[in-house]
Order: sequence, then structure tokens, then C-alpha cells
Amino acid sequence: MDLFNRREFLNRSALIAAAAAAGSVGRADDKTSTTKTKAQADKLRVAVVGVNGRGMSHVDGFLGKNNCEITTVCDCDEAAIGRAMKAIEGKQGKAPQYEKDIRKVVENKNIDVISIATPNHWHALMAVWAMQNGKDVYVEKPATHNVHEGTIMTAAARKYKRICQVGTQSRSNPGMREAIAYIRGGKLGKVDLAIGLCYKPRKSIGDVGLKSGDQKPPATMDYDLWCGPAPLKMPRRNNPNDKFGTVHYNWHWVWDTGNGDLGNQGVHEMDKARWGLGKTAMPNTVLSAGGRFGYVDDGETANTQFCLFDYTDAKMIFEVRGLETKDYKGAKVGNIWVGTEGYVVCPNYAGGIAYDKDGKEVTRFGWGKDSKGDMKFLGSDQHHFDNFVKAVRSRKVEDLNCDIAEGHLSASLCHLANISYRLGTEQAIGANTKVSDDKNANEFFSAMLTHLKANKVDVGSAAGRFGPALSIDTKTERLLSSDKALADRANAMLFREYRKGFELKEIV
Repeated sequence: MDLFNRREFLNRSALIAAAAAAGSVGRADDKTSTTKTKAQADKLRVAVVGVNGRGMSHVDGFLGKNNCEITTVCDCDEAAIGRAMKAIEGKQGKAPQYEKDIRKVVENKNIDVISIATPNHWHALMAVWAMQNGKDVYVEKPATHNVHEGTIMTAAARKYKRICQVGTQSRSNPGMREAIAYIRGGKLGKVDLAIGLCYKPRKSIGDVGLKSGDQKPPATMDYDLWCGPAPLKMPRRNNPNDKFGTVHYNWHWVWDTGNGDLGNQGVHEMDKARWGLGKTAMPNTVLSAGGRFGYVDDGETANTQFCLFDYTDAKMIFEVRGLETKDYKGAKVGNIWVGTEGYVVCPNYAGGIAYDKDGKEVTRFGWGKDSKGDMKFLGSDQHHFDNFVKAVRSRKVEDLNCDIAEGHLSASLCHLANISYRLGTEQAIGANTKVSDDKNANEFFSAMLTHLKANKVDVGSAAGRFGPALSIDTKTERLLSSDKALADRANAMLFREYRKGFELKEIV
């Protein structure tokens, strides 16, 4: 089913009418004293959850802007909160409340918005708990850790009439919106290929304790809370050569908590690729191949990965390269859309360049002078936070630039490719030079092998995985295969087993 036809069916008018009847901006307590000033009544009280890394961008996105007040900082590691507490107190004149346990935050009736920047395995559960308790939610990408979480989050947003924005901030950058309008407006002719690139070098994480047994959580962390819905396994030790500490970043490369760079950096480009094609449902088929090359370490996810998505009338190719590499048509972390009359390259979050079919530049999007007078692509995360706050106040889901239904689809592309990859047969990555009947796909896979050779990887012996082509029932979002056992294994990976006390339940 096309999720955006479904969304129309979910009675938007009732949502808007309810907000109008309440006469408020959707505060958690929904009560506004008649003696308060308009500014006081309109103030949004925000809790930021997870402030060690990306969460500081959330702090900046709300702090002193759009009549928002950050009243609460939540992080299960008290050693991680210093920068956030200092920044908030310096701007607001008083320190926010600190809370270690997200369960207490979602139950706090004096909070209107919960902004989530935690590891991936916590996104869905925190968001659903928040919406069930009357909060609006801004949640980092990827929206989910697995496919079915997105279905539950979307159902929760609709049932509880909450605003839920996913943090793929390119959706709100004016230059990127202009580029997508150009692509979808017919200026490239028929566009039947979107390419997403995550060419981002990643160093080995070494032996971080998954195998050695040298495992201790930080003394300042409630590690049971950090694991939450994921299995309570002993953590990886803190690596003195990693400025983030392995608990605080290298969870990306472990399946229990992360989704590899496909679901980390890559989901931004996956989202833009789908957006440019105008696809609002699952693809018909997906396949993926790749591996972890160039070093031996405790990482589980692929650092080199090829993915192909087939929508019948268009295809998407996505590639992750975690070793040193050259750009492709001027992009390393970005996108290319190819049409019969030309192509568009977006090498960043902010904008892009249109070319005709002979490779001559036609126009640029999001290009202008910065505060120093230098010409560059201009974009800001702030546009996305502003857009979220606008929708919170209007109570209109359609005001969002990346509603949870959008975020669910884009994250699901990453998860589906990872399912194919994880179910793949292990063999030398260079054993096959043809991965599909599609000419473009085979050219990209061949280029990936050339890239590996340039990084001194022996593709004739280095073990990789070749995943099966999985068909998708776009109405039920279930995976299909003529091999029933394979289909059963694939569908089991659409969801996960949640730890007791941290279960994500269906919304009925």
C-alpha cells in the first residue's frame, strides 16, 4: 500500500479539528491560564534525550529559538551531559532538569516535545512512549532499528494525534527542495535511476571487547538503560584511541544496536534518492552484496556494500565505501538522479547542480554567498527544527517536511538491504562480476571491486556476502521468496525480540 494514500485515509480533518477545539499548540497538559501572556501560552517545553553527540545539534535547534525552552536533559550517562547543561544554562539563565531515565521524562506532564538523539535501537520505543504520553516527537535518523518499528511509530502518531518528525534535515534545506522540484518537474526528462553514495572512510574499531572479554561499561552510565530493548550483553570496552568511546559511537557497527553506515550516514542519501523519484511505497525487490574489508576487527556490519532497489519503472542503486575512494561525478556523500535529458548531482545536504545530457552545467540550487562573502552551498539544520515547531503549532501533519511515514520508508530501504546482505552466501567478493540483469547495477558493482583492489584487497580471496533478491509485498510490507525457509528467515528480521520491560507493542 502507498503509505501516503493511507495517510489521507487516516482522517486528517479530525486531527486538525481536535487541535482547533483544544485552542492550544498541543502542550502535554493542554491547559493554558487566561492570565498568561500569549508568549507564555505559546512556549514549548522541550526535553532533549541523548546529548553526547548529535544531541548537541538538537540542543542548538531549540535553544533560544521559536519560543522553545529546554526544560530537561536526559541521558543514561551522566558524564555525557556537561556541554548540554552548560549551553542551556548560559542561554536560558538556569540549568535544565537532568533525568537519567527516559521513562520518567515521558511521564512528565510539564514537557511538550521530546527530541531523541540516542543510538538507533532506542528510537522507536522512546518515540512511541512519548506519543502515548501526549508528547510531540523529533527523532533522529534512522527513524527505526528495523522495518516493523516504523509501522508501529506511524500508527502511534496517527492514533494519538501527535506530530513526529524524522531528522533527515535535507528535506528542509531550500536548495535541496529546489533540486528535488527540478528533478520531479520534468526538467531531466524521464528519470528512472537514482544513485545514493556513502563514500565515508571508517577506520578499524579494533578488538573492542566483543571477543576478548575486556568489557566494562562506564561507571557513570546506567548500562541496563543504555541497552534498553536490545540484549543485555556486556559492552565493548572504552578504546583510548577513540575520542567518542566505543559505547558512545561504535555501536553503529554492531547489529544489536546499529545498522552500519547504510543506516547511519547512508539513510540521508537513501531518503533523498527515494524523494527525488517520488516513491511513496516499498520497492518491488531488493538485493545487496558486500562485506567488511581492509582490516579485521570486531565490527559486524558491512563497510563496503552495494544495494539495488527495483520499483519497476525506476531503480535505485546505493553504495557504501568505508575505505579511501575517489568521488563519483563530484559526490562522495550525496546523490545523482539520471534522466533522459540530463542529470542532477547533490554532493551535500544543502543543494546541487543540474547538468544536461552532455555534462554541461545548467543551473545550481542552494548556491550563494555565505557570511564571509564566499560562494558555497548554503544549508542549515535549523530549517528542519523550525519546520517541526511550525507543525507542532499548526497540528497539521502535512506541514512536516519529513513525517514519520516518510522516515519509516527511507529507513526501511536500509533495513531491507541489510536483511538481504545478512542472508547472503559467503564467498570471495570477486567471485561474481554480475549481480543483476541491470546494466547500471553491474557497472557499479564492478567499480566497487576496482575500488577494493585499489585499497589492496584481494577480491579473489577476501570473503564477502552475496544476498538474495527479495521480493516485497508492498501492501503488507512482508518479504517473499520461492524458498519458503528463506522467506521465513527474512520476515523474522523485520522485527526483533525486545527485552522484558522494554517491549515495543502493536498499536491497536
